[in-house]
Amino acid sequence: MFTYGVNISMVFAEYPFPDRVQKVAEAGFSAFEFWFPQLYDMEALKKRKDAFGLDVALFNLNTPPNSKGLLSNPKEIKQFRDSLEEAIALAHPFSCKRINTLTGNILEGVSREEQRKCVLDNLRYAAKRLEGEGIVLMFEALNLYDSPGYFLSNSREAFQWVEEVGSPLVKFQYDLYHMQLMEGNLLNTIRANLDKIGHIQIADVPGRHEPGTGEINYPFLLKVLEDMGYSGYVNLEYIPSGKSEDSFAWLPRSERGRRR
Repeated sequence: MFTYGVNISMVFAEYPFPDRVQKVAEAGFSAFEFWFPQLYDMEALKKRKDAFGLDVALFNLNTPPNSKGLLSNPKEIKQFRDSLEEAIALAHPFSCKRINTLTGNILEGVSREEQRKCVLDNLRYAAKRLEGEGIVLMFEALNLYDSPGYFLSNSREAFQWVEEVGSPLVKFQYDLYHMQLMEGNLLNTIRANLDKIGHIQIADVPGRHEPGTGEINYPFLLKVLEDMGYSGYVNLEYIPSGKSEDSFAWLPRSERGRRR
């Protein structure tokens, strides 16, 4: 059985950031995720998390402002590894077992092969560093319509990376919104690679709004995902089409708060 979580960097954006944790609890969910810790007051967030008894499903490694990540940048290896240390130190007090990194953009004057080597070196380093920590590192593909120039825009290459690293501590974060835009074939991809997927995020296409507003058949996909035995998180990372509270109408309240 998988667990639903809410991305509070996107959902409940009409409320001050720490207050969004209460809104998640009031909506009946048991978990939330967020983007970059450097953007928020982590002490205030921790107090709200504890007060409402919620789990933190995932958060991103910090990256420089306006950056799409450091994983593939050979000039920023130290900064990537420093950001990994920051994330590990933050994950423990939040009891968070999943962290995520963006790969970064295609770099001018650097070959794709050199960037790919940097990715694999960093992922192998992370896999070794995370031994005994109880934390898994995810990395993410983005669509090139919203993020032109991003280094990783397909699942095929992502799954190759997971295989090459060969560690249960490095997995792919599969975002159905991004991958529907880039390649479609969502169900067959998940079925063939479920063992390499460590986290799932959802939004509909087009518009990146809640399920039921676009072309993806979420009732069907989520039922099959359940039948396949996926036991991670399915996190709601979307832009509500109206009030955040109204964007959960597609998901019965009885399903929202289940825990793994």
